Amino acid sequence: MKMMAEMFSIAPGDKDHHPALRCAVGVFVPLLTLVLLGRLDLAIFASFGAFTGIYGRGEPHGTRFALQLRAGLLMLLVILLASLAARAGGVLGMDESGTTWLLVLATTLVAGGCSVAISWFRLRPAGSLFHIFAFAAIASIPNQPPLAEGMLVAVLVTAFCLLIGFSSRMLPSHRSPWAWPRPLRRTPDERRAAWLEGAGYLVAAGLAGTLATWAGQWLGFGHNYWAMVAAVVPLVGHTTRHRVRRGVQRIIGTVLGLVVLAGILLLGLEPWQTVLVMALCQFGAEMFIIRQYLVAQVFITPLALISTLLVVPASPAILLRDRIIETVIGAAVGIAVVLAPTLRRRLRRA
Repeated sequence: MKMMAEMFSIAPGDKDHHPALRCAVGVFVPLLTLVLLGRLDLAIFASFGAFTGIYGRGEPHGTRFALQLRAGLLMLLVILLASLAARAGGVLGMDESGTTWLLVLATTLVAGGCSVAISWFRLRPAGSLFHIFAFAAIASIPNQPPLAEGMLVAVLVTAFCLLIGFSSRMLPSHRSPWAWPRPLRRTPDERRAAWLEGAGYLVAAGLAGTLATWAGQWLGFGHNYWAMVAAVVPLVGHTTRHRVRRGVQRIIGTVLGLVVLAGILLLGLEPWQTVLVMALCQFGAEMFIIRQYLVAQVFITPLALISTLLVVPASPAILLRDRIIETVIGAAVGIAVVLAPTLRRRLRRA
């Protein structure tokens, strides 16, 4: 009963509208610009470049800029690697099945490597969820735009989000000290924890991607990387209870978010209206991501799928089906990985 109460409780707000507004503007302006230019094929590069703005949300301006700069550079590296990976299958002469498994392997390595990097730089939000999503989503695009154009958009949007991050310094009431953070000094325990966490992400993402790919080939559904993203959600948290709760919240929030998405799709929105909805979803996600993960997921789900539809049009019914199946597979794997150490200890005592 206690876990159920915690699952649906909402923590009090703490000026969450400030980072939410920054993130919403960071998504809306670049995507609207691409709509006006008729270059929605580059929208996914803008969307992931805008992820720079979610870091350092409650920090003073100087610290926030440093954290966002590190996060932005890491995301740009992931975007570049994803663009190159998307072309690797054709260069190597691999068939569709071989390319799929290659991307599962590459995404697994990104999951582990970026988790270590995030821990190393002490970035928040923790974990490599966004990097898994960015790498796999971009690498899965069948018709890649020119590499230089995609990277240019990603770099410009990253720079734009950095500007937004310290824009409030123009207001005396919101101005905070501009002090560059001290160099990071990591203890041996911190380094060990970073590598262990990276191993957990490697196992969870790899196992989820493998199971989702096998099941997809057997049952005929796709988007295996959604399972990999869902699998690492339970890995964030200080206690086993909290981690398991996040996995369950991911599933419930996804179901509710799909209902919202179905309603949005029924409206038949124009591209500029779709971009506005994405900005509103980004705002809602940042408003609740710290306070109530389930509610945040209601906004995150339509945001993620709409961004996919902008670049790779597909049947909405198939997307809805794939999202819930992949989420259940991934969340179940993530919860299993979280519970495995506890079960192992109990078996040793038996």
